Amino acid sequence: MPDDPEVLIVSATASEARYVPADARLLICGIGKATAAMTLTRELTAGPPVSRVVNIGTAGALHGHHAGLYLPSAVLEHDISSAALTAMGYPLVDRWELPGGDATVLASGDTFVADEAHRDRLAQTADLVDMEGAAIARVCAEFGVALRLAKVVSDYADEGAMDWPAAVDAAARTLGDWLTATGLGAR
Repeated sequence: MPDDPEVLIVSATASEARYVPADARLLICGIGKATAAMTLTRELTAGPPVSRVVNIGTAGALHGHHAGLYLPSAVLEHDISSAALTAMGYPLVDRWELPGGDATVLASGDTFVADEAHRDRLAQTADLVDMEGAAIARVCAEFGVALRLAKVVSDYADEGAMDWPAAVDAAARTLGDWLTATGLGAR
């Protein structure tokens, strides 16, 4: 559905969305799970109809061999104690499967991952890490809206991640090119 007017491109920051085609419907949702969920929920309830959300942005690689653009097949929340809460009788969904992805797994949480120990723990269950993907997946699932994640590796979730601002423009260009090539940025 490349020319579907009901496609909403969602990005945490304007800098990550810098090269989104000008005619695309774009929502800047803000950084972090709560802000992203609140902003997207507001748009889905008050804005024009949406049939598909495409969440674009940067991600930290949890393994040294990851680089470039990824279309995750699953996203999970890494900073919620779902196993403990489920054991206490409060079952939680903390993972969403996304059809048509490339078999990578994205872990989302409100922690900016910039140390090797944290990265190595996350690498046991995921390939990439960001701060909004799971929240966007939760909202899309609640509203019955299709979701595609597109993430470009900007760092390796170690001390070098603190140079994230320097990597954003190249990642944003890759995302804009991908949107143009797939037609998802067209209205």
